[in-house]
Amino acid sequence: MVNSSAGVSRREIGLVTWLIAVYVVAAVATVGVLVALTVLAPAQATNEAWGHAVVVAVFAALLHMRWRAAKRGNARARTATGVIAAVLVVVNIVEAAVPGFFPPWMRVEMLAMAALMVAVALLILGRRR
Repeated sequence: MVNSSAGVSRREIGLVTWLIAVYVVAAVATVGVLVALTVLAPAQATNEAWGHAVVVAVFAALLHMRWRAAKRGNARARTATGVIAAVLVVVNIVEAAVPGFFPPWMRVEMLAMAALMVAVALLILGRRR
């Protein structure tokens, strides 16, 4: 289990699991919103928004798989989860900062996703000595 060698508590494991689950649900929900917006308000479902949403969904699946392996005791998967989370923070903040590139609702989504990943990265990588 992850907490045996890294000093991570069961509470922290549960919190990371919950944060990643929220990230996965939000990624899937974003694709769902884009499907609806494509029909109802196409100007809000830009090609850039679709591209971002698909990439986020792929990383959500990857993040979930790596964390599952980490919970089984794979130290490399634990590190990979933290690194992926940290990269997602940077990417989401940078993309949200680009003026006019994404619809305003997606910029809010990006910042929320970045906040989730800050928490995951700190919980996982903050324990590394």
